[in-house]
Amino acid sequence: MTARRLANGREFLVGAIAAVGVIIIVVLFTMSGRSVALLNVSFDPTREMFEEYNAAFAAFWREETGQRVSVRQSHGGSGAQARAVVDGLEADIVTLAIEGDVDLLADADLIDRNWRSLLPHGSAPYTSTIVFVVRAGNPLNIRDWDDLVRDDVAVITPNPKTSGGARWNFLAAWAYAESQNGGDEAATRDFVRRLYANVAVLDTGARGSTQTFAQRGTGDVLIAWENEAHLTVREFGEGTFEIVVPSQSILAEPPVAVVTRYAEARGTETAAEAYVEYLYSPEGQRIAAAHFFRPSEPTLVAPAALAAFPDIPLTTIGHFGGWAEAQPRFFGDGGIFDQIYAPAP
Repeated sequence: MTARRLANGREFLVGAIAAVGVIIIVVLFTMSGRSVALLNVSFDPTREMFEEYNAAFAAFWREETGQRVSVRQSHGGSGAQARAVVDGLEADIVTLAIEGDVDLLADADLIDRNWRSLLPHGSAPYTSTIVFVVRAGNPLNIRDWDDLVRDDVAVITPNPKTSGGARWNFLAAWAYAESQNGGDEAATRDFVRRLYANVAVLDTGARGSTQTFAQRGTGDVLIAWENEAHLTVREFGEGTFEIVVPSQSILAEPPVAVVTRYAEARGTETAAEAYVEYLYSPEGQRIAAAHFFRPSEPTLVAPAALAAFPDIPLTTIGHFGGWAEAQPRFFGDGGIFDQIYAPAP
């Protein structure tokens, strides 16, 4: 009797294992035959980088899981992009220009409030800085931030109310002015006020400013992301524009995050998490460097790829108390930017 029960038990166990095996095979088969679509909502200067990265990730994910993945892109000013996601644009991933824009999503309970700790380097897989682009030969001899307040110079930079890159531009200029006048706030305000008085066009995003400067021929100097500056020179040719590296700038740390609420609802969370994690892989870091973003894991990149990044003094956002303090102080309604900027009538 006992032997028969034991035999029956073994038969049941074998049957159960076989059934589980069939289920696993069915699940894997279903997954391999299924496709997934992701939406990455990003800021302007990442367009070209993510075109290459999306193809690399799709190949990686297909090899790892058998699942086809397609990635749609949305680009614009970082602040405007963040607000669009809060207002219902169902992004699976955001790759924005500043922490403050991702914090908007956390405040709306769209992502984990501890999002900074979920990925290495505070969830910033690459960094950048702010440089100048001038016309070939640098006819006005623009060398540093001081030249941007001269009466004969017309500046192009985006609007810090809508563009994350523009906020980095503003803070880089502010930090430079502070360093030159011993931290005197009145003198710093006056310097930045004079700089923005020279702004000919205040576009909503970084790519719009590049088009205004490079394609429409407006302005004498473009304040730009380092990668955007290199892409501009590469697209239009060395004999059309030049990059000027100022004596000091700022460390820009564009963060990435999975928009958990939307991804969970769409069933894309696993692929979305892999998408942001792959940015830290050797291939992800190589692609970032190839598009002139500074890799957060430089040891994964060939030394020759790092030669494009000059070593200059960089202020950090910590100098301003972090984005939690900098955003309302400088760019909130009635903040310093609103106080000093008077658009031309």
